[in-house]
This record gives sequence, C-alpha cells and structure tokens, in this order.
Amino acid sequence: MRLRSEADYPDQQLTGLIIASAYEVHRVFGYGFLESVYKRAMAVEMRYRGAKVDREVRFELDHRDEDVGIFKADILVEDRIIVEVKTDRVPDPQAPTQLLNYLCASKLRLGLVLDFCPKLRIKRLIATPEQRAWRRGYDR
Repeated sequence: MRLRSEADYPDQQLTGLIIASAYEVHRVFGYGFLESVYKRAMAVEMRYRGAKVDREVRFELDHRDEDVGIFKADILVEDRIIVEVKTDRVPDPQAPTQLLNYLCASKLRLGLVLDFCPKLRIKRLIATPEQRAWRRGYDR
C-alpha cells in the first residue's frame, strides 16, 4: 500500500488502526445497536490493537477566563485523534461540524466520524490552523 503525503493525510498508521477497528466492530455487530454499544466496542477493539483510548473526554471553552462551554468527545485515541460515533440510518449531516468544533476546542488537528449505518461510513476531518484559530476567537 502506498502512503499518501503526511501533510494531506496525517497520522496514517493510527487512522488505519481506527478504521480497521471500525470495520471489525461493524462486522461483529452490524447495524442497529445504540451508540453507546459501538463506542464501547470501538474502545475495546482499539485497545486490543494496542492503542491508548479514552472515552467521553471533556474539553472546556472559556472566554475572558470564564467557562462558557464544555464539549465531550466520544473517543480520543493516543491523545491525537477524536473519533465521533454515530448510529443513524443515514449519515448525520451535522456530525462533521460537531467534530470540527471538538477539534477546535481541543486544539487537535484530526478527527474521524464513524457512522455505523447499515453500511459503515467513515469521514476524515482535518481542522486547519485557520479554522482552529477562528473557532477559538483568536483572529477577531
């Protein structure tokens, strides 16, 4: 397999592990369970494959040194990649925006949306430095 450029496709090995885990979980469970089942199964599968996994990771937002919001990412892998799990029959059109908010709040660059639909769907999202700065209000 030929690797693509790291600039365009960062963390290829780790995203490959996450994607392989998603396919295994989808193979075993198929479609139709609650989101919480897929989140736990993904955590188990990725740990089995050797990844450090944290669930329900909180990222706090503040403004003028006051808390204004909290985001909870479904899964954080190796402290680098946020994984957002969905279980709707069709992909949630708001999921990429939600993930981008999580990336900006966490100051991380890369995330994956995993839609455990009848057919597994995966969307990779890379937050640019400009998006992260704009969402955090640094350029205003």
